[in-house]
Amino acid sequence: MQVNELKAEPRNDRGKSASRRLRRSGRIPGIVYGAGKDPQSISLVHDDVLHRLDREVFYSSILTLNVDTQSERVVVKDLQRHPFKPDLLHIDFLRIDEKQKISMRVPLHFVNEHQCVGVKADGGVISHIMTELEISCLPADLPEYIDVDMAQVHVGESVHLSDIVLPEGVEIYALLSGGDASASVATVSLPKGTMEEEEMEQEEEELEATEETPAEEQ
Repeated sequence: MQVNELKAEPRNDRGKSASRRLRRSGRIPGIVYGAGKDPQSISLVHDDVLHRLDREVFYSSILTLNVDTQSERVVVKDLQRHPFKPDLLHIDFLRIDEKQKISMRVPLHFVNEHQCVGVKADGGVISHIMTELEISCLPADLPEYIDVDMAQVHVGESVHLSDIVLPEGVEIYALLSGGDASASVATVSLPKGTMEEEEMEQEEEELEATEETPAEEQ
């Protein structure tokens, strides 16, 4: 199975009843739109799509969608799931125009966590504030993921949006619209128990210092 290639069929029936019949037959409804063309309703084999979802590359790569004898270059823009069953309900694909930028959410890969100075030297723990990032770029520049280097982050420090090293041609979508470049992506802090112990020790030291200070004579 090629993760980046899907087979679909045109779909003519519309409406909730038609979609329910389609799902009972083991297929899911979908739509392809964009690139200046009319939207096209399609259907895909449910399990064929489901088996690809554990590969993060499926969400952040350009896919080849084969509909009858036509091939479209697309990306996944929306995926609707059943609220409590492991079923897919609908999938949206956006056609790719190689000359137009697209906005996509791509996963963040946190690298060098074991070498992080805040972990190795100070016993800190890493918290991931963000696990994915919305970016803007031309289709040819679309990365499957973006690395976030944790090696030089100390306890009490954070990696901010402005610290991320982006591939050439890639921009952070939020920053294009005036977002906060100082927003935290990951932090390194002491474990909760350790912080509480240090706070207690500090309080005890302050109390001892107070007790050792002579009282003013009345």
